[in-house]
Amino acid sequence: MKVAVIAGSTGLIGGQLLALLLSSGRYDKVIAFTRKDLPVHAKLIQVNIKGGMIGKLEPTWNVDDVFCCLGTTMAKAHTKEKFYLVDFTYPLLLAQNSLARGAKQYLLVSALGADKKAAIYYNQVKGEIEKAITKSGFQTVHIFRPSLLLGPRAEKRFAEDAAKFFYKIFGFLMPSKYKAIDSLKVAKAMIHFASQDQRGNFIHESGELQNF
Repeated sequence: MKVAVIAGSTGLIGGQLLALLLSSGRYDKVIAFTRKDLPVHAKLIQVNIKGGMIGKLEPTWNVDDVFCCLGTTMAKAHTKEKFYLVDFTYPLLLAQNSLARGAKQYLLVSALGADKKAAIYYNQVKGEIEKAITKSGFQTVHIFRPSLLLGPRAEKRFAEDAAKFFYKIFGFLMPSKYKAIDSLKVAKAMIHFASQDQRGNFIHESGELQNF
């Protein structure tokens, strides 16, 4: 039996992924870094990160698989510095601290179009964290690049709502790579690929994730 670590468990993908992790027979313990209290579960260990201590694990904890669903938007972060903190610094700290506790796999939610040379800052940072994680020392890295996410967000994102409205009308015209994707499919894909116990670095584009 294995131990999973998850960050971003109150987000759209992370919330659904946490439920899958807790119900999975693969894991007998799930460590969740969270700013909000989560429902009590026999498998779940909650680590409060209100102090910014993302990824800090007790010396006695050994972990296997790390799931990073952290992410924000420029509109919510307000500054490039705060965006970078959430989308680069925190995922990298999570990786470094997990490696010290024996983690072998890191599964990262990135974004369609991630490229450190991209013209858009959002995609630049996503590309930078992808590269940093693949070079950090894990036996296995799975990177997931979903398109526009569909699902029950707790918060309103007006730009996303407009894009979803457009997709409902014209989505059938789009190639699968660019079609909006249900967040649950991404969560299911993460669980699936974690269970394969492969070695190497793998990128899963949104079109592939549609199969879940």
